Amino acid sequence: MAVPDNGNQHGKNQHGNNHRRRTGPKNSVSDDPVNNKSLNNKRTRNKRILLGLVVLVVLVLLALSATGKLEFQYFDLQYLKAQQATIDAFFVSNPILSAVIYFLVYVAVTGLSLPGAAVMTLAGGAVFGLLWGTLLTSFASTIGATLAFLVSRYLLRDMIQERYGDKLKAVNDGIEKNGAFYLFTLRLVPAFPFFMINLVMGLTPLATRTFYWVSQLGMLAGTVVYINAGTQLARVESVHDILSPGLIASFTLLGVFPLVARKIVERVNARRVYARWRKPRRFDRNVVVIGAGSGGLVSALISATVKAKVTLVEKNKMGGDCLYTGCVPSKALIRSCKFLSHVSRSREFGMRDASASFDFAEVMDRIRRIITDIEPHDSVERYTEMGVDCAKGEARIVSPWEVEITSSAGTQRLTTRSIVIAAGSTPFVPPIPGIEDTGYLTSDTIWNLRELPARMVVLGGGPIGCELAQSFSRLGSKVTQVEMAPRIMIREDPEVSETLMRRFRKEGIEVLVNHKATQFVVEDGEKILVAENHDSGEIRVPFDAMLVAVGRIPNTQGYGLEELGIGKSKTGTVETNEFLQTVYPNIFACGDVAGPFQFTHTASHQAWYAAVNALFGKFLKFRADYSVIPWATFTDPEVAHVGLNETEAKEQNVPHEVTVYGIDDLDRAIADSEAHGMVKVLTVPGKDRILGVTIVGEHAGEMIAEYVMAMRQRIGLNKILGTIHIYPTFSEANKYAAGVWKREHAPQGILRWLKRFHTWMRN
Repeated sequence: MAVPDNGNQHGKNQHGNNHRRRTGPKNSVSDDPVNNKSLNNKRTRNKRILLGLVVLVVLVLLALSATGKLEFQYFDLQYLKAQQATIDAFFVSNPILSAVIYFLVYVAVTGLSLPGAAVMTLAGGAVFGLLWGTLLTSFASTIGATLAFLVSRYLLRDMIQERYGDKLKAVNDGIEKNGAFYLFTLRLVPAFPFFMINLVMGLTPLATRTFYWVSQLGMLAGTVVYINAGTQLARVESVHDILSPGLIASFTLLGVFPLVARKIVERVNARRVYARWRKPRRFDRNVVVIGAGSGGLVSALISATVKAKVTLVEKNKMGGDCLYTGCVPSKALIRSCKFLSHVSRSREFGMRDASASFDFAEVMDRIRRIITDIEPHDSVERYTEMGVDCAKGEARIVSPWEVEITSSAGTQRLTTRSIVIAAGSTPFVPPIPGIEDTGYLTSDTIWNLRELPARMVVLGGGPIGCELAQSFSRLGSKVTQVEMAPRIMIREDPEVSETLMRRFRKEGIEVLVNHKATQFVVEDGEKILVAENHDSGEIRVPFDAMLVAVGRIPNTQGYGLEELGIGKSKTGTVETNEFLQTVYPNIFACGDVAGPFQFTHTASHQAWYAAVNALFGKFLKFRADYSVIPWATFTDPEVAHVGLNETEAKEQNVPHEVTVYGIDDLDRAIADSEAHGMVKVLTVPGKDRILGVTIVGEHAGEMIAEYVMAMRQRIGLNKILGTIHIYPTFSEANKYAAGVWKREHAPQGILRWLKRFHTWMRN
């Protein structure tokens, strides 16, 4: 079958669910997508026209000056000196008018970023004297600079931020935190052209009032120097004479001083933090890593790879939660249950009848075998061969440079230049009355089951709760899922939640949303959950086993953080800065214990920054980058996500367009009897730049990788559309989603002319 590049192999909207719509900030535009598009296009067009006019005016003025048709000699120093007597006479006769003219012309020159500000400043000193010249020039230059700042902001900021926003995130964050400090430093250094500072700052989130008062203050010293030189105009032969090499050096040192002062403050703060500790003269290790989960393993491996001496401490087993109680066992269970679901759907695959018999204990044995097969990847032997010193025991940080390791063999104390905390997290058990009496399972302990519970309650509608609720239902448990929020999978868009709830209920799972567990009781030997719904009142759910899956909490207790005074954030994670440093600059944290995400792949991602900053931070540090973080929930159907979803975009008032391709239209999905789900892409209005993607359907976790790479490498939908995808595969859905977007952005004017052209050719 030939597959055209239009994003729909059937050439039409077969099922009516492949579409594109536009959304923007709340209450900012009409609810009509066509009107929204027209309004935004008009705004963009007006900005471009105005920008063109401004550039044209400046270019014309400069061109006329170059050809001598416009007397820019008024801004020439020699002309000013020659006409000083005439200017003085006009000032004596008309002092107020002279001041007004000077003020307005200065504002215009700086506002349009024209040359001549330096000469005008000299003129201000020559005509008005030191005091009044300084006052007039200071306010005029600041107002003009602010006008240039605002023009740049209005005409260029949206365009630059839309195109390069992800790359400028660190700059934007820095400006929001320390914008006044950076601007003041730039204003003090004459090496930086002031007109460029005006334009560049307009592209940032710096507040206008902050720009004004900092500019007023920062330019004052330079203004005084020029005004004072203007009072002695006869002695000045060149503008360059004013700023001698020594004066430039002095100003530069003055400008650099805040940066140096900041470093000094950081050093002072560090000395204060370290004051009560005695620093060793030499160190046993370059890095000690606490915790051998995903983050700890990667941090240790990176350190060893660059030949640092590193010790990795783990009190349990290498591999952490992911290997023994998280990713690996849950996906092994999901695969067994997927097979059972296919058996139950045998008629869909053309089989008259199919059945499967199994023993729950054997299913759990398979999971243990898979863990055993993967264990060597994270083993002590493997990491020892790669240069990591692996220590089994409980670690405790006893000083910023010392870690004490306690094991059955005794206690060992190591000195180290840096410490990386990768202690992971544990399931959160809410303090609901009676929960300890009835007993509960968590994602850590459920793998110890040997008998299948006849009735299971799953408390929580997040990814862990959803994956395990569906799995145990497919194994034969009567599952009731209880979620206090209005829907399960609350972090996803509402239609995604609805898709999963419909599927769960179809498979026999009782999904109770808007239900809050209030207590657990045991009556006549039977365990009962008591839950309350705001509308329907109290319900009672009997059960044999209960899984608590309401989230995980960081492991921050028991290894010395309290004694060192290392604080915690509002979410309970170890408090770190953008470099993953704690209050002690040589102690870092990564993974679940640091947040903000609790995924194995983000722990590995953070581990690189923690290790590199720990080893080389004295020379160069890297801010952890969370701009493109994907995740997947391995329910059936799978849900994969990267970047913004529609709910988040609306909450954050991010202008966006939504393109949806229904996977029920995909040949491979139809052939596999998995024709359900969607690819939902958010893009910048009118552009193919991707803001976020949600995929619901078979193999969504695999399909999302193409979009992760596209967002990371700034590849738009046009490039995805132009990429060959093997037929028939599920990944073609990515191409067809791009095709839906492309059709909605086809140049209708050109197509109308082409239609006329082809009609003419036929005749």
